[in-house]
Amino acid sequence: MGFVSEIYACSMGPGLAGRVHPLSDLPRDTSERQWVCYQASIGSPAADTVGSHPGLKLIDYHNISPSELIERWMPHLGEEVRLGRRQLAELAPVAELGFADSEFNRAELEQAGCRHTMVAPLMVDTANFYSPPDQRVVDRFEAARLRGGHDWLFVGQMLPHKAHHDVIKALACARKMFDPEARLHLVGRESCRAYADALRRFVSALGLTGAVEFVGSISPSELSAYYASADVFVCCSDHEGFCVPLLEAMHHRLPIVAYGVTAVPETLLDAGIVLPSKSPALVAAAVQRVLTDHGLCDSLVAAGLRRSRSFTLEGARRAFARAIEQALQGA
Repeated sequence: MGFVSEIYACSMGPGLAGRVHPLSDLPRDTSERQWVCYQASIGSPAADTVGSHPGLKLIDYHNISPSELIERWMPHLGEEVRLGRRQLAELAPVAELGFADSEFNRAELEQAGCRHTMVAPLMVDTANFYSPPDQRVVDRFEAARLRGGHDWLFVGQMLPHKAHHDVIKALACARKMFDPEARLHLVGRESCRAYADALRRFVSALGLTGAVEFVGSISPSELSAYYASADVFVCCSDHEGFCVPLLEAMHHRLPIVAYGVTAVPETLLDAGIVLPSKSPALVAAAVQRVLTDHGLCDSLVAAGLRRSRSFTLEGARRAFARAIEQALQGA
């Protein structure tokens, strides 16, 4: 857009030298020609730096999970998300504009005190969705399918608010009522060891050892293979500001059953079965309906493809540019 822009961070990963600068190097121009855009997340010293900066301020918000969903398992993270929400409430009233990747998140910005807000869709590079499936994973799925049963998939960090335990409950119910050989694959980094260990004990206590696979972090090709080989994507998460795995599932023609809270209904629209509760019997029955009603399954897949195609990187860039233009005009 013709603006000089740089990224500043408290810490940075390998390979970012020269592309990301230490937060301590952030210049403080008092002429109001310098603007600061803050990526609001969990508590950070960066929020205090932005708050005291003389420049005009923007907030980019992808949501902060409520502490009550996290702190029982991760007390330190619970404190960090509480701090993040306090810092958001301090920054929101002094920002020229707050933009969010969903209407759900935009409403939270408004509630926090942002005078001007708008939705700018998440910048998802769908080129990442086109990795060729890892044939070894595909072969494993095909061998298991010869023994009968369907394959459920959930993708997300192993954190308590993602509610993997509720998907496991639904699988146990489905195996008793409909599909004795059904399997569940949980893909995602184990970000909370206590929760991951508890899930494994839960699986064992329910007699599901061998029916639930803890996959962990995997390559793009392996992820493509899981999406391509599974029969249904099941999400029981308690909190999502957007939920990119839903887009990935749509792109890979995978029907979706999801608990309809936070931003999930907005992300899905008509591209999945959206449930008013996540009782195990209800989730299991919805999955069974999707797996056995081929007309319904086909319509969900078609709706998912339409929905996923509405999220283009170019479209997101244009929306982001409109947000910046609106802020400039307002100032």
